[in-house]
Amino acid sequence: MEKGNFSLKLTCQIFLSKIVCSISASSSSQGLSQPSTQTTQYLRADTPNNATPITSYPTLRIEKNDLRSVTLLEAKAKVKDIAISRERITLKDVLQEGTFGRIFHGILIDEKDPNKEKQAFVKTVKDQASEIQVTMMLTESCKLRGLHHRNLLPITHVCIEEGEKPMVILPYMNWGNLKLFLRQCKLVEANNPQAISQQDLVHMAIQIACGMSYLARREVIHKDLAARNCVIDDTLQVKITDNALSRDLFPMDYHCLGDNENRPVRWMALESLVNNEFSSASDVWAFGVTLWELMTLGQTPYVDIDPFEMAAYLKDGYRIAQPINCPDELFAVMACCWALDPEERPKFQQLVQCLTEFHAALGAYV
Repeated sequence: MEKGNFSLKLTCQIFLSKIVCSISASSSSQGLSQPSTQTTQYLRADTPNNATPITSYPTLRIEKNDLRSVTLLEAKAKVKDIAISRERITLKDVLQEGTFGRIFHGILIDEKDPNKEKQAFVKTVKDQASEIQVTMMLTESCKLRGLHHRNLLPITHVCIEEGEKPMVILPYMNWGNLKLFLRQCKLVEANNPQAISQQDLVHMAIQIACGMSYLARREVIHKDLAARNCVIDDTLQVKITDNALSRDLFPMDYHCLGDNENRPVRWMALESLVNNEFSSASDVWAFGVTLWELMTLGQTPYVDIDPFEMAAYLKDGYRIAQPINCPDELFAVMACCWALDPEERPKFQQLVQCLTEFHAALGAYV
């Protein structure tokens, strides 16, 4: 990404659960709205922003990433109450495959009536998977466990029988992984039955924001929101998943910065990169990047930036550029999510309202 190709001034004000954003290009004013009292954040590609990131946010629940070692026995004990017999699972086609992990299209037989069955995603590992990799799959699969929302996809069962490869079962969504779906839409011709409109993409974003708003109310921090960790069906319903196996299935989206941990560097807020701090506000940052993924049909953000340089790049005020054909109003929403100060970022409920109004406005012009 060239640094000299645009200059962006963003002004955001949050009030009455609504976001009002304005963007003005360096050469001409394109104000979408001009609030009377403004919080201004400069995001430039030609002149760095010298704002100092805030490191203490008293109104946010902040977590350090928990790197405590969990044993395989502990991981299995945590999911023992939802364990089922291997006989109830039939594996069909392989949907995704990595170095040690696989996701299958599976069939789950009903416990009480063998004639009833449900389609399912089945996450599992190959023979060469290490104990640490198996433990991580089981542990990360529990991120959304016990949560109930129309835009979340938590695990329903596991199979952890001795002598069998551990399996994690989730409800089936027939168009599968959202990132792969977006990229397929980008590649195919215009007569593709899966072709999607800008209004469809905004509707997907609203659903993701709704699911994240629920997590924020429950004080659950996702820490890895991205298109790769969402799934979609043929009605364009989108659900957020955990990140189990994502490092293996999408290895180019994760990088080790010398701390022996693969992290989704290009989706992470500055305070997460620098101080390993996570909050609902850092999830909002990742949502902004996910919205960018939607509008680019699955492109990789910051693709030309060395992962080791990301923190310095963000500190200097640089951000990913506005996608081609992305309305100014929508890019303003993304940029609000990337404010250096977590307190300046919108809340998810505000994003839901803002995007819902924008979606309605798009519909008015159809």
